[in-house]
Order: sequence, then C-alpha cells, then structure tokens
Amino acid sequence: MVESYSPGRKVFIGANYAALALLSLLCLIPLIHVLAVSFSSSQAATAGLVKLWPVDFTLSSYRFVLAKPEFLKSIGVTLTRVAIGLTVNMALTILVAYPLSKEVGRFPYRTLYVWIFVVTMLFYGGLIPQYMIVKYTGIMDSIWALVLPGAVPIFNVVLLLNFFRGLPRELEEAAFIDGAGHWTTLWRIMVPLSAPALATLTLFATVGHWNSWFDGLIFMNSPDHYPLQSYLQTVVINRDLSLVSAADMKSLAEVSDRTAKAAQIFLGALPILLVYPFLQRFFMKGIVLGSVKG
Repeated sequence: MVESYSPGRKVFIGANYAALALLSLLCLIPLIHVLAVSFSSSQAATAGLVKLWPVDFTLSSYRFVLAKPEFLKSIGVTLTRVAIGLTVNMALTILVAYPLSKEVGRFPYRTLYVWIFVVTMLFYGGLIPQYMIVKYTGIMDSIWALVLPGAVPIFNVVLLLNFFRGLPRELEEAAFIDGAGHWTTLWRIMVPLSAPALATLTLFATVGHWNSWFDGLIFMNSPDHYPLQSYLQTVVINRDLSLVSAADMKSLAEVSDRTAKAAQIFLGALPILLVYPFLQRFFMKGIVLGSVKG
C-alpha cells in the first residue's frame, strides 16, 4: 500500500531535504577547498588562486611528508598506539561499565563508585601532576606513556553502562538460570547485544588516539618516538628545522604553509575515513531487536 501525502506534507518534506542538502554542501565545500589546496602549487595557494579545483597540480606537499623515514616511523608509532590503546580502552570500558550498570540492590556501592568516576570528568588534576605520574612510574618516552594515562575513558564508561542498563533484564536472568556466571553473561550475551554502542565507542577511541598530538610532545623525549600527529605538528606546522635534513630544504622551498597544512589534514583524516564506513552500519541497527520473544 502506497502512502499518500497531503500537499502541505510534501512541501514540508521537500523543505527538509533542501535544508539538509544545503547543510551537507556547506560542510563539504570547505573540505573540497582544502583538498584542492593540498594538490596546488605553493605560489597559487599563497596568491589565493585556489578555489574548488587544484591550480598548477602538484604532489610536492605529499612527497615532502611521505618520502621522509621519520614520517613512516611516526605512522608505525601511531598504529601501535591505536592497536594497544584501543584494546586497553575497550576492555577496561566493558569491565568497568558492566558492574556499574547493576541496580543498587545487587551492587550496594554502585552509586559511590559512579560518583568517583564522574568527579574525574568534572575536575582535572592538571598537566604537571600528570607529567610527574608518568615520569615517576618510569614510562616516559615509551608507548605506554601515550596509552595508560587515558586507559579508562570515563565518558565511554558512562555511555556503555547506560546502554547495559537499557538491555532487558530477562536475558541476564535466563542466563543465570541456565548456570551462566557474570563472566559468561557479559561476554556471550551483553557484549554481542551491545554491538552498536561498542562500534561507536570504538570509533571514539580510535579517533582520539589517532588525532592526539600534545601528549606525544610532552611525554616523548626523542622525536623518533613521536606519533604521527605530533610529528606533523612539529615538522609541518611549527617548522622545527632541527628535524629537517639538508636534503629536505629544497622540498621545503616548494611547500607553503597552506599546502602543507592541507596535506596534513587529509593524511591525518584518511585512516578514519576508511574505518568509518565499516562501523557506520552498526549505528542504525536495533539495540535488542529479536532478542526477547514473548
């Protein structure tokens, strides 16, 4: 049966589509412009001649960044950070959110623990105490200095525990009746049903680790241990010439700040753009569709 709309309804729907299309275009045009700048010559970019199409097409900015061994090494550091950090974040988030999602009757001190975690979201100890903790625990200038300080993302824990609380209690009770313990219930029932939430949190954690650059500058003593974003911030944005070899000086003359920054944006965003389509399909799935049947 085909649903018919009144003329007013059709106008309303058309206006919504037009507004959404306009907003999408407003978001897309700046990205297209930045991409065009990244493929344009430094002279054209500096003169402001680039609009939505490259002028004097060149790959100089990308060659400058991609041809450096330091850049490839920084990619390796970032990939290692994402792999370890994502695993640690998701494991601890699940293990913390599951008990905190229980009712007070089943976990008497739940509210106290929740408030302890919430306080850490409202109040930050500061950079100096964090630096001292990292230093005196002996993890300075190592991959763990980039992973352990943010091992338990509280915001993700709050999201996941609320998601767990929204799942039907009948599922957990049925598992307990069948002899399953908390560990089995968590990993074989709660986690599979939480795929949409976990996909979202995975994306949050991945983006957070990939885009982080400040902690690399603070906790890494050697530029050889910089993650990708810290390396690009130091070499491309601030132009720290101590990290640039004599062979790169000719390339630097062909790369302007605008083209280099534009290339950095897309090099930094490309992995996330490739990962997102694989996770996006989870966002629209039903939470517990078909899990409980009368």
